[in-house]
Amino acid sequence: MAAGDRAALETLYRAYHGVLCRFLSRLTRRADLIEEIANDCFWIAWRKAGSFHGDSRVSTWIMGIAYRCGLKALRQRGDEPVDDYALHEGRGPSHDPDEDRELRDWLGEGLKHLSADQRIVVELVYGVGNSLEEVAAIMQAPVGTVKARLFHARIKLRNVLPTLAGDPPAQRENRS
Repeated sequence: MAAGDRAALETLYRAYHGVLCRFLSRLTRRADLIEEIANDCFWIAWRKAGSFHGDSRVSTWIMGIAYRCGLKALRQRGDEPVDDYALHEGRGPSHDPDEDRELRDWLGEGLKHLSADQRIVVELVYGVGNSLEEVAAIMQAPVGTVKARLFHARIKLRNVLPTLAGDPPAQRENRS
């Protein structure tokens, strides 16, 4: 890409577009904005490809660009990152017979109870498979901050997921 190879850009686009859009959906639910941010990200990657020296994985580099583009886009529009907890409609997990889909829906509902930063860390670690050090590089935050966000996200999920599954708090306490 650094040499102007458009086929390399196409390869990068095909490999990361879906991952970036899923990741960016943790910042905003606006499909038009997600696509705009993803396009900005690839444009920056195209222009800055020569500055990539392999100090990190390509995925870390591209996710970092997407994260910064997303925050910049939200700031420019005066939007806040998605706060699904405040918008939570009280829907339970889907009743789709496909168990994998039901599990994804249930986890998705649980993720809505996390702050935007916590959701992003969970997505980058568990959804994308980045290490804590890579997430710190993407978010330009200390590793300790990333660890703290992940720790608090896990606690919040541990507390909210049983309720979303229909397991009332009283039943959970009786099992302890």
